[in-house]
Amino acid sequence: MFVSVVFDCGGEDSAKDLANILGQYGFEKVQRACWESASITADLLVKLKKDIDRVTDYYDSVRLYQFPLDDNFNITILKQKKWRRIVVRPPKTK
Repeated sequence: MFVSVVFDCGGEDSAKDLANILGQYGFEKVQRACWESASITADLLVKLKKDIDRVTDYYDSVRLYQFPLDDNFNITILKQKKWRRIVVRPPKTK
């Protein structure tokens, strides 16, 4: 699956730790705070989210754009140490 991670960290330490973790998972830096991978599995994504949660704090914001996940486009957001998910489903055909 394709996953893009965009982050805005409140401190340099969190940003460095997060960049280090993304590199360990095989993500490539494509912009200043945007990393992408086209070969991550759903199991690795669960582990990645736990690692992201471990190195971030209340002031950090992280967005994961995932496609396809159950044939949907998912946006997972970590803000104020809480995870939220937005699921964009394809339009129904008649």
